[in-house]
Amino acid sequence: MIHIILAIAILFSSVFEANAPKIIGFETSINIFIGVYVVWFLSEIIFNRLLRSKKNNSKGKDKGTLNLIWLFIFIAIFLAVYLTNYSLLIAKNVIISYVGLLIIVIGIVLRIAIIITLGKFFTVDVAISQNHKLKTDGFYKYLRHPSYAASLISFIGFGISLNNWASLLVVFFIILIAFLIRIKTEENVLLNYFGTQYLNYKKNTKKIIPFIY
Repeated sequence: MIHIILAIAILFSSVFEANAPKIIGFETSINIFIGVYVVWFLSEIIFNRLLRSKKNNSKGKDKGTLNLIWLFIFIAIFLAVYLTNYSLLIAKNVIISYVGLLIIVIGIVLRIAIIITLGKFFTVDVAISQNHKLKTDGFYKYLRHPSYAASLISFIGFGISLNNWASLLVVFFIILIAFLIRIKTEENVLLNYFGTQYLNYKKNTKKIIPFIY
């Protein structure tokens, strides 16, 4: 895990100099890009360290999907950065890169809000807590996995911040595939635990993309 984290950090450092637009001065642009990317990346590391399941929770249900997600993230970022070598601009105006950074921040804020609403039942690994309750209100009234949706928003923002269509599409689909693999594992666990209650919940909600899927 730590090797993947370090590799992603190195990739991010290459993005700073290669893709920060110079609209407000090179140094300022670099600092803005570094600030947003680092806050985003550190937030995920903190979640990964602090929000693991407790000893008294039902564990062993993750099936390696957490490590798989990190691996897919590494692949997605590596390919996205590499593809910036090809001129497939989303827009000629460099403002688009800052729009991407704003979308990353929106995703971070939404993800934190969702984690807070789920409270003690949120864990980065797949587990069932003692007296686990199925949350069906708030964000969860519309999506079964809003935390992944918020994270996907940040990755979309990352692709846009690179101002490259190929980078955006690669990041979106690779991360989406990783999340769908993880969601399948989670939903099997939840279905086994909640039974008919979860089946009824599935009928009235979308999985990860509002109103679509």
